[in-house]
Amino acid sequence: MLKPTRRIAAALTSAALGLALLTGCSSDNVDCGLDQCTVTIQRETSASASFLGVEAKFISADANTVTLEVAGEQISLTKGQQAVEVAGLQVQLDSVTAETIGLQVSKA
Repeated sequence: MLKPTRRIAAALTSAALGLALLTGCSSDNVDCGLDQCTVTIQRETSASASFLGVEAKFISADANTVTLEVAGEQISLTKGQQAVEVAGLQVQLDSVTAETIGLQVSKA
């Protein structure tokens, strides 16, 4: 039988691991579940976000199309277009405003 101290340590370790798996994200502008994220990136040259083990960097945008670098690969997304697969992820453009772009990302 485990001592109370060991049980508490094991419970805390399990909780921390579970939380890390649930988030999968490293940015304030990312909201993740188990295998899906909603990502908001600022429309500025140095903007980026990390999620599900990859980084996306903003390159350019117009009213309906956004160009990003995701996991080192440049992709273009158009609003209303099906998701693009890159680095084992499905990336879809959700919204484009004057200040931000919104993405839906899920594991492929």
